[in-house]
Amino acid sequence: MGKYIGRRLLRLAGTMLAVSFLTYLLMYLAPGDAAMKKLYAQGVAVSDDVLQQTRERMGLLRPFLEQYGDWALHALRGDLGESFKDGFPVAGKLVKGLHYTAILTVTSLALSLLLSLPLSLAAALKKDSLLDHLTRFFSFIGNSLPNFLISVLLMYFLCVKAKLLPVTANESVKGLLMPCLALSLPICGRFIRQFRAEFLEQLGKPYVSGALTRGMKRRYVLRNVLHNVSVSILTIVGLSVGTLLGGSVVIETIFRWPGMGKLAMDAITNRDYPVIQGFVLFTSTVYVLVNLLTDLCYRWIDPRLRESGVRK
Repeated sequence: MGKYIGRRLLRLAGTMLAVSFLTYLLMYLAPGDAAMKKLYAQGVAVSDDVLQQTRERMGLLRPFLEQYGDWALHALRGDLGESFKDGFPVAGKLVKGLHYTAILTVTSLALSLLLSLPLSLAAALKKDSLLDHLTRFFSFIGNSLPNFLISVLLMYFLCVKAKLLPVTANESVKGLLMPCLALSLPICGRFIRQFRAEFLEQLGKPYVSGALTRGMKRRYVLRNVLHNVSVSILTIVGLSVGTLLGGSVVIETIFRWPGMGKLAMDAITNRDYPVIQGFVLFTSTVYVLVNLLTDLCYRWIDPRLRESGVRK
């Protein structure tokens, strides 16, 4: 297990190096002068002398590889530079936003699982029934509608018409509910479709019919079915973390939730390149770490993977 984790960490380091290089390259090739954008964002009068001094101070006159190497070394120490807009450290702003994004992501993922697991299992057990057709229909609708459209519909019906929830999110439970619903409903629709297929595959296997024929209680059979689909469910959930992080950019902006997504969208609007670079690097690190944790959970759930070293 130690060798496996070591190999995965080496791969992780290579992935993060490639991501950081491509991100810095794209920011370097972006149109406009970074020094001028920084001065404009801070409200400083731009003159030729001030602009030249700012370029020298930011290291923009050096070759690209020297600039990237200096930025990467500082990033390894946790220093992602300073925001063009307010001069605050990027790492501090991202850590602050991560707290809110983690709350939204974990809550949305928990709500998606709470809704999708029982519904998908019930639909698989009652295949081709009215419940199955209704579940598949709502799964199709939730999976088809984009996050921003679901957000607008929720705001119209729950906030404007019913006046049950605030339009703008805040740190209360009611303020969290709207962005959580907007983020979790599409994920829930995807989960129901995928979980239902996994349950149907397991319920059609001989061990299920054999156990029921021998008189084993239904709940014990379903417990075995849940255990056998747990690796597939874990795979689907692990891959959904990236979708949640990506979707949070739109949702946090719409509902004014003060997470990393809103921070990144504001940075894109203001062309705050250090914040954009830090956001991409930060979210990429979270995503690959979640994938590593998911693979380790595979081996804990299924002993065959520990023995063979084959990822299922």
